[in-house]
Amino acid sequence: MNKTVVVMAAGLGTRYGGLKQLDIVGPTNETIIDYSMYDAYKAGFTKVVFIIREDFKQEFIEKIGSKYENLMQVNYANQSLADTPIIIKDIANIRTKPWGTGHALLAARHVLEDPFLIINADDYYGTNAFKAASDYMENMKASQMEASMIGYTLANTLSEYGSVARGICSINSEGILEDIEETLGIHRNETGSVVSQEGKILDEQGMVSMNMWLLTPPCLKLGSSYFEDFLGEEENLKKKEFYLPTLVKRLIDEQGLVLPVLHSPDQWFGVTYREDKPIVKSHIKKLIDQNIYPYKLWD
Repeated sequence: MNKTVVVMAAGLGTRYGGLKQLDIVGPTNETIIDYSMYDAYKAGFTKVVFIIREDFKQEFIEKIGSKYENLMQVNYANQSLADTPIIIKDIANIRTKPWGTGHALLAARHVLEDPFLIINADDYYGTNAFKAASDYMENMKASQMEASMIGYTLANTLSEYGSVARGICSINSEGILEDIEETLGIHRNETGSVVSQEGKILDEQGMVSMNMWLLTPPCLKLGSSYFEDFLGEEENLKKKEFYLPTLVKRLIDEQGLVLPVLHSPDQWFGVTYREDKPIVKSHIKKLIDQNIYPYKLWD
C-alpha cells in the first residue's frame, strides 16, 4: 500500500495578498509545504498528490514538485471551476473563487487508490501529526469507507493578525467525532476570550480540525454526490464554498461513519495573513535550533 499525502495548494491567497503556498519561510528557500513534505517522507509516506490550479502549475512544479520526484511518486490534480458533476453554463461569469476544500479533494479523485492523508499547503502541522497519521494508516483498508482526523487544540491554532476559520469538533468519551461545525471569524476579543464571527464564546481548549484528515477512496464517491447536492442550491453558486468538514459530517450523519480523532500536541502556525510570515519564520528557526529540522532540508 502506498501511503499517500494530498496537499491542497490551489488557494488564491486573497487575505494574504499572493501565492502563500510558494512563499519562502526557511533559511534555504523552503516553503511550509517543504516542511510538511519532510515530515511526511520521514513518517513513511511514499506518494504525494498536489492539488493546484492550472495557471501556476509550471511555477509550482519548478519550485516545489520537482524536489520530490526522486523521493516519492508525485502526481498533480487540477482544481477547476468547471470540474463539477453537473454542467453549469457560463460558470466563469458567475464565479471566480474556488469551490472550497471539499471540491479540492474531489479534484484528486482520479489519482487516489489507497488510503490517504489530506493537508493544507499553508499550514504547519508538526512531526507528531504525520507520525500519528502514518501509524494509523497501517490498518486502513482502501476498499472500505474509513476515516480519522488529527485534531488540534483551538488555542494553538489562532492568528495574531486576524480571524481564522476552523472546524469546531464535538467528540464523545470514546474519542469519536460526533459533529463538526465550520466556524468563521474566530479570534481573541478585547477581553481575552476566543469568539466566533457572531461573538459566541468558544472553548479555547476544545478540539478543532485543521483539515488534516485520513480518508479512503469510497469516501470520495459519496463526496461527489454531496457536492452535486450543494450545486443544486442556486444561492451556493456565486460565493459559498463546499467545505471538507461538511462532506465528512454527512458521512457521519448519513452513512454512520465512525471517525476516531487523534490529538496532536503541536503548536500550529501558518500564513493566513501577510503579517503572519515573520512569526512563521521565527518558529521555523526555533525548530531548527532544537534540531527538529536540519538547516537545509534537502541535500
